[in-house]
Amino acid sequence: MISLLARRGLILLCVALLAGCDTIVLNPSGDIAAQQSKLIVISTLLMLIIIIPVIFLTLFFAWRYRQSNTSAKYDPEWDHSTKLELIIWGAPLLIIIVLGMLTWISTHTLDPYRKLSRLDENRPLAANVKPLVVEVVALDWKWLFIYPEQGVATVNELIAPVDVPVHFRITASTVMNSFYVPALAGQIYAMPGMETQLNAVINKAGTYDGFSANYSGAGFSDMRFKFHGMTQENFNQWVQTTKAEKLNLNRAAYLEVEKPSIKDPVRRYGSVDADLFHAILNRCVGADQICMDKLMSMDVNVKPVSKANEKAVSMLAQNQQAARGSDAEVCTTPPVTIGK
Repeated sequence: MISLLARRGLILLCVALLAGCDTIVLNPSGDIAAQQSKLIVISTLLMLIIIIPVIFLTLFFAWRYRQSNTSAKYDPEWDHSTKLELIIWGAPLLIIIVLGMLTWISTHTLDPYRKLSRLDENRPLAANVKPLVVEVVALDWKWLFIYPEQGVATVNELIAPVDVPVHFRITASTVMNSFYVPALAGQIYAMPGMETQLNAVINKAGTYDGFSANYSGAGFSDMRFKFHGMTQENFNQWVQTTKAEKLNLNRAAYLEVEKPSIKDPVRRYGSVDADLFHAILNRCVGADQICMDKLMSMDVNVKPVSKANEKAVSMLAQNQQAARGSDAEVCTTPPVTIGK
């Protein structure tokens, strides 16, 4: 048997380990994440209304009707109680109804595509406030952030001013990924050839962790970045400092950045091609590739096939082959550059 001292030591050890847990999900710094954390707490408490009594009654009946307790009433003919039936079925039904209402309301309120209507629970958002647009690209195995209105870009570093709504446009270069900053909002998937969106706001200045929440290959564990929330003045200064960088993120530079690599250092680009995100999204960064949106607009399945459309179909096949590479490359890990 374990001694009393050993049991107390184990309890203290568990408490000490729990003290080191990061509770950012339940104590975030962004309004969307804060609303999501409240939803988690409310849902948990509602479920505990059933879980705690069930655990208690299980232990109570095991003790009350133990073999050695000869004073407990034994009634082998008992088979029904209306009161117990009402409690057993009524309480869970009410909880399910409440959870259903919460799910319906929160699903619409916290829709990532929905524009923000407030900065936090005490401050509504003015209708004329323009959000900061950030274009996010999940690469192997790093993150690219493009600021189209500021004309700058970064690798593995995300910056946003406090109390300013941010509109994220998210895609991926190769495989499916997931963009997640726990302090800001819930995770949003990033998929090649598709665009997802997220509207969020950070309410406290600070440095927060961001990472990929979807396994994507060899460098997944190191696919992390820092998210910096700062004042508008500091953000403006950061933009001007970044503009002074000599690196230019044009299409040729992007094709180099896109190559698989692990533990990439932070990089800042002082200028960016205006249509780069559109080209990444539509799989046409290369000069000889046709963009998916243009190709789909040709509608070759309805109109008579012309020589121009035949060429477009041929280019689509080349696009797909260039994106996939050889069959062997799909099943093996490509050459990887590991940063220091």
